[in-house]
Amino acid sequence: MFNDIGPLELVTIIVLAVLVFGPDKLPKVIQDVMRTIRKIREFSESAKQDIRQELGPEFKDFEFEDLNPKTFIRKQLENDDLGLKEIRNGFDLKKEMAEVTDAVHSRDSDATSSSSSSAASSSSGSAGGRVDMTKKPEDGTGPDDRPPFDADAT
Repeated sequence: MFNDIGPLELVTIIVLAVLVFGPDKLPKVIQDVMRTIRKIREFSESAKQDIRQELGPEFKDFEFEDLNPKTFIRKQLENDDLGLKEIRNGFDLKKEMAEVTDAVHSRDSDATSSSSSSAASSSSGSAGGRVDMTKKPEDGTGPDDRPPFDADAT
C-alpha cells in the first residue's frame, strides 16, 4: 500500500502528526485511523463475498485481481492452452536478425559484382553498387537555367 514512501517521508509524516495532534492525542488518533481502516477492509471483504454468492458456483474461483487488465493479460499469456510458450521459445530474434543480415550482405556483394560490369551503361548513375541519390535534371537544363515562363499559370 505504501511501497513508495521512503524513510525520510515516514519521519516527516510522524513529526507533522506530533506537531498537529500533539503527543497527548496522537495515540487516540492512531487508534481511530486503524479502526477506520479495519472497517473499510471488512466492508470490502463482505462486498466481495456478496458478489461471489450472486455470481454462483461457476465463478467460485473468480479473483477480483483478474479484473486488472495487466493481470488478466499476464494470466492469459502464461496459460499454455494456446501454445504461446512454444512459439515464444521457438522464435530466436538474434538468429533471425543474423539471417537477415547475411541475406542483405550476400545480396549486396552479388549486386556489387554484377553492377561493376554494368555501372558504365547504367542510367541511374550507380557506382560500386550504390545508388546516386542526388537530383539531376531530366530535361538537360543546367543548374542556372530557368524553367520557361508560363503566363497562364500565374
